[in-house]
Amino acid sequence: MTEIAGKVAVVTGAASGIGRATAELLSREGAKHVAITDVDRAGLEKTAENIKASGGSVSTHIIDVSDKDAIYAFADEIAVNHGGADIVINNAGVAQMAEVEDLTYEDFEWVMNIDFWGMVYGTKAFLPQLQAKGSGHIVNVSSIFGLISVRTQAAYNSAKFAIRGFTEALRLEMKDTNIGVSCVHPGGIKTNIVRNARFQQSTTVGDREEAKDRFDQLAKTTPAKAALTIVNGIKKNKPRILIGFDARMVDWIQRLLPTRYGFLFNRQNAD
Repeated sequence: MTEIAGKVAVVTGAASGIGRATAELLSREGAKHVAITDVDRAGLEKTAENIKASGGSVSTHIIDVSDKDAIYAFADEIAVNHGGADIVINNAGVAQMAEVEDLTYEDFEWVMNIDFWGMVYGTKAFLPQLQAKGSGHIVNVSSIFGLISVRTQAAYNSAKFAIRGFTEALRLEMKDTNIGVSCVHPGGIKTNIVRNARFQQSTTVGDREEAKDRFDQLAKTTPAKAALTIVNGIKKNKPRILIGFDARMVDWIQRLLPTRYGFLFNRQNAD
């Protein structure tokens, strides 16, 4: 069990979506202080306003998680001002939609630097604080695309599979400690990730809008529901947190058809 009341929590990518909802819920669950980060200043301030309105303590930090030095400076600030973190949620992420032959190295690096390296920096910068306290919890947000691969998602799949592998290795390393480690696999969540995604240059405006509208139709789980699932998973020290019926379904299909699931999902993608 991981206690939340009286703890210091860090949430990246907290300007909207899962990050905002999780930061707000942690505060309502009694976290002593919630430190939130994002590159979206206006969104981050709105999250802070919501936390303050419910009587919580919050600090905002405009940080690009792909900047290692900035993440380590942030961790130092939390150590000095709040005695170190107890709960760290590496949530910040972006998406890129392009087939491999059209995927530029620049776009691939953009996704990996934020989604994967941002998670690595956040974990390694704050892990010593949890170790010094002798307890805590690290939560790394992967995706259902960390369980299966689909076309046009090579960069995103790479990052999210890497997050899963890193997190599962860390969990094994922490098994004899009081530090919990969880990997989160959200299904379709009503967030802005597709609207903020990069598309291959040949994609028309109409195709982009169609992709965004299709995602909005498929995304059935609200950020609030996702946050509740994550926080309950933290409390129960669950190693894998699946969010939504679609995530649970994908997990079972991948187990049942580990080499053939692609025929099903890629056919649906092409419809």
